[in-house]
Amino acid sequence: MTFWTPELDGYPGPRYRAIAAAIADAVTDGTLPPGAKLPPHRHLADALGVTVGTVTRGYGEAERRGLVTGRVGSGTYVLGESAPRSGLTDFSIPAADADAGTIDFGLAFPVPAHREAMLADALRRLADDPLALRDTLSYQPEPGLHRHRETLATWLREDWSVALNTEELLLTVGGLHALHLSLQVLTRPGDAVAAAGLTYPGMLAAARQQQLELLPLATDDQGIVPASLAELCRQRSVRAVYCMPNQDNPTTACMGEARRQDLLGVAMHHGVTIIEDDVHLVAAGERPPNLVDMAPDHVVYITSCSKILAGGLRVGLLRAPRRLCPALADALRGHCWMAPPLNAELACRWIESGLAGELASWQRQELGARQALAAEVFADLQFRARPYGFNLWLELPEPWRAQELTEACASRGVQVKTGEPFAVGRHPAPEAVRLALSAPVSRDAVRQGLEIVRDTLAGQPATPVTL
Repeated sequence: MTFWTPELDGYPGPRYRAIAAAIADAVTDGTLPPGAKLPPHRHLADALGVTVGTVTRGYGEAERRGLVTGRVGSGTYVLGESAPRSGLTDFSIPAADADAGTIDFGLAFPVPAHREAMLADALRRLADDPLALRDTLSYQPEPGLHRHRETLATWLREDWSVALNTEELLLTVGGLHALHLSLQVLTRPGDAVAAAGLTYPGMLAAARQQQLELLPLATDDQGIVPASLAELCRQRSVRAVYCMPNQDNPTTACMGEARRQDLLGVAMHHGVTIIEDDVHLVAAGERPPNLVDMAPDHVVYITSCSKILAGGLRVGLLRAPRRLCPALADALRGHCWMAPPLNAELACRWIESGLAGELASWQRQELGARQALAAEVFADLQFRARPYGFNLWLELPEPWRAQELTEACASRGVQVKTGEPFAVGRHPAPEAVRLALSAPVSRDAVRQGLEIVRDTLAGQPATPVTL
C-alpha cells in the first residue's frame, strides 16, 4: 500500500482532474513507481477532504490516460512491469525456444498444420508471374488492389455467406489494425466507447492507446444485453460499441437473431456505430445473419485471414459504410500507406487455388474433434463453448479461484488465461478461465492438458481461500 497524499492547491480545475494530474506528476518524478498501489478511495477522500466519488473520477481519469489500472477487489496500481495490468502484454507470443513440454491453452492460434508447403508453392507460382510480381513491389491505392479485394469478397460470400461490396472494403495489416483504424475515424480522444464487460484484449489496448474511455456493458449467455447499452446511452454520449456476436472472446457466447435486432435498434436510436469483429469466421448455418447484413449503414465490419489461414500473413479486411471510406483511407495512409500487397497476393492465391477452402474445412473438423474431446473430459464441469470454436470458457467450482488454478496448472506444465486480461475497466472478472483448444500441436496434447486441468480442479487449492 502506498500512503500517498498529494497537494492539490497548485492544480487548477475540478478536483478529480487535479487528482489525475497529481498522479501524473508523481509517476513522472518517481514518487509513485511502477507497481505502486494507490490509497483506497475512502482513505484518500478523507485525507483530501473530498468525496469518494471525486477520488473515483480522479482515478478513472488517470486510468484513461494510461497511468494506472484498477480491478475490483484488488485496488488501483501504477502501470509498469510489476503492476497487474490487462491488454496485449498478457498475450505475448512465446519465444521460439520456449519450453516445448508446456501445453499452452493461452493463445487462440490457428490449429497447427503444415502451411509451409502451401506458402512455398504459392511463392514459386508467384515467381513465374511478372505482372503479379510488379504489383507486389509497387505502391498501391490505400484500400489495396481491386483484384485482391474482389477475391477476398468472393471468398467471404461463397465460403462464409458474408456479402460485402468490394468498393466498401479496405485491406489492413490484420484485424487489430482494422480495429485501430475504425476507432480513429469514429472517435476522438476522451470519447466514450462501450464493449462487453469481458472483451478482446486488443480492444482494451486500442482504447487505451487512443485515449478513449472504454465502458463495460452487462452480458448474459447471448453476449451484450441491449438494455445495458440503452441505459449507458441515456447517461453518456457513446460513440461506438464493439462486439463479437458470432463467437465472443472470451466467453464464446453467440447472439440470437432477436438479440441482434434489439442491439441494432438501441444503437440506431442513439446514433451509436457498431464495430462487428468477425475474425473467427463462423459458418452461416451456425449463426444468425451478421450485424453488417442486417444494418449495413450502421455497422463497421472487421475480419481477417489470421485465424483461418495463417496469423503471419497479416491480411485483414475492414468494411464500412461508404461515407466513412475516405476517412478510413486517410487514416490507413497515415498508419502504413497501404497494407503489404505481397501478403494479400499470397492469401488470394491460396483462396483461388482452393487451398484456403481445404484448410478451413480441415481446421473446422479438427476444432470439432477438440471440442468434443473437451466435452468428454469436462463432462462434470460447467463450461461454455461453440461446437467448432477456438476457445472454451470454464467456470470454476468452489473453492477454486481463477488465479489459483492458473498457477496450479502452470506448475504442471499447462497454461490457461483468467478473465482478468479481458476485463473492461473495473468490471469484475468472474472465477473462470479461458482455454484456447486450437493452439496445442495435437489432440493427444489437448487431451493431456484438459485432464491436468480437470484433475487439478478435483483437488483443493494450495492456499486457503478467504471469503
